[in-house]
Amino acid sequence: MESPDTLAAIRTDGDLGTDSGAAQEVLRRVFGYDSFRGDQREIVEQVVGGGDALVLMPTGGGKSLCYQVPALVRPGVGVVVSPLIALMQDQVDALSALGVRAGFLNSTQFPDERRTVEAQFVSGELDLLYLAPERLRLESTADLLDRGKVALFAIDEAHCVSQWGHDFRPDYLSLSMLHERWPRVPRIALTATATDKTRDEIIQRLDLGSAKRFVASFDRPNIQYRIEPKNRPDRQLLDFISTEHAGDAGIVYCLSRNSVEKTAAFLTENGVTAVPYHAGLDARTRATNQSRFLREDGLVVVATIAFGMGIDKPDVRFVAHLDLPKSVEGYYQETGRAGRDGLPSTAWMVYGLNDVVQQRKMIDSSDGDAAHRRQLQLHLDAMLALCETVECRRTQLLGYFGQPGAPCGNCDTCLTPPESWDGTVPAQKVLSTVLRLKRERGQSFGAGHIVDILIGKKNPKVLQHDHHELKVFGVGTDLRDTEWRGVVRQLLAQSLLAVHGDYGVLTLTEASDGVLFEGRKVMMRREPERAAPSRAARTTKSAKSAKAQVDLAPADVGLFEKLREWRGATAKEQGVPAYVVFHDATLREIAGRKPVSLSELGAVSGVGENKLAKYGEQVLEALTAE
Repeated sequence: MESPDTLAAIRTDGDLGTDSGAAQEVLRRVFGYDSFRGDQREIVEQVVGGGDALVLMPTGGGKSLCYQVPALVRPGVGVVVSPLIALMQDQVDALSALGVRAGFLNSTQFPDERRTVEAQFVSGELDLLYLAPERLRLESTADLLDRGKVALFAIDEAHCVSQWGHDFRPDYLSLSMLHERWPRVPRIALTATATDKTRDEIIQRLDLGSAKRFVASFDRPNIQYRIEPKNRPDRQLLDFISTEHAGDAGIVYCLSRNSVEKTAAFLTENGVTAVPYHAGLDARTRATNQSRFLREDGLVVVATIAFGMGIDKPDVRFVAHLDLPKSVEGYYQETGRAGRDGLPSTAWMVYGLNDVVQQRKMIDSSDGDAAHRRQLQLHLDAMLALCETVECRRTQLLGYFGQPGAPCGNCDTCLTPPESWDGTVPAQKVLSTVLRLKRERGQSFGAGHIVDILIGKKNPKVLQHDHHELKVFGVGTDLRDTEWRGVVRQLLAQSLLAVHGDYGVLTLTEASDGVLFEGRKVMMRREPERAAPSRAARTTKSAKSAKAQVDLAPADVGLFEKLREWRGATAKEQGVPAYVVFHDATLREIAGRKPVSLSELGAVSGVGENKLAKYGEQVLEALTAE
């Protein structure tokens, strides 16, 4: 580890103001980067100078540097408030590999371990201390911080303070006490996703009214967004992974624990190495599966949304959703876990009628008052609009966060544009069926039964209720069963139909009359025919070739793979994730440059002084080994 004296020599005594010399030196010598990206320099200067900051930056945009560098420059210890208890050890390991003195305090530690870290903090032997938010509610923790010198407070995952958000954590509500108790210590709140309303709530609840706001672009151009109609989702997922991401690391999100278990088992049975992750598993299994995901190449985690926040694995090549997310914010946060290294990655989702029905039912039965349910409905409406759009998905996604954008050319609606079609008559047929069942029979049914009536299916349920005698029976033979389900789905998405009760029966809305009696036109999305990947494409999509050939000359691919093998063995020996040793991006640059000396290797982005001293000779040996 780099000695404390080395970092101490970089720091300056007293107020640094806006002088960025020390920050630039830390960036180069500790992290191995020659320059800051985007707003990083201005954010760092704001905090180093003692000012507060609210930072909105996409996953993989470099948020951590925005508090790590100031913590190393300012006198004292940077205190990082994070809800990611399960990941604190990995965060500390990654910093230790850089020569940064880091520690954490949370409920997973034994008393002796906590006492050691506390003593290190008080004596100034730490550069960064990670705390779970619930520990700050303890007076003993506040007393501890009073006994040491705090350089800054970093509030990571700051969206957790929003009660309207997708990942609310009650313990975050008490964090306004940081400003009240330590008014002279600068605070930096960071999140990867927040609408204007969520930003305002963060500022209000954390008392950040005087903070300077930094809002980076929400665009992740390396991610390809795709949403497909749901039809046997397990097989669709297997085909997607097998043809496009064989051997790649990925995350698959499911709504229920049962679905997580079944999907992980299905993938494993079909040759994809996959593990489940959800809150119902015992703590040891969850920890083991998370550790495997971070440390092994090519592992797929199937999870509920309990998994993923704070995961710093840079080479996740895809994020898949088998169920509709509850909000655009949640979807953006989850898909942002793909491609943190900037390489091409995929955000893939299947979506169908049952997703809409299920989400509507969950809102109706949710705890909270009418205002809370209305907010949930608004979240869902925005998510449905993203799914049903015929325009560029990226433009729609960025627009949700208030950022304008042009068609991207790298989403399914740009690559295979869908058609809009006049669905007024089919809509009237569906709505009329629902209306007649209610008026003539006093009955309500779910979507499947409505479709059976429309296509004239004389099954036992239809015959039992004499629904084959209705005037609307068989009036929908012009569309297939799946097409009618798509019509119902889009009517629900447009709030022209509603779902009620435990059985998900369909009912009319106030807007239905406009279609039935007032001539309102209903435009719908027709899914384009998507060609299956060619055999040639399937055979060239192995994980190693896909990743290695990005930004590499063909002659350097073998060298890159040799470096990855060395890194894998080194990481396994040290018991840390491979990216803690070096990121793929750094190994690609090494393979391309082929340095022959330590000084040349030290000029590669991502090779700081500590890593150069620790791994330099080994890397040079790997480059020259036969």
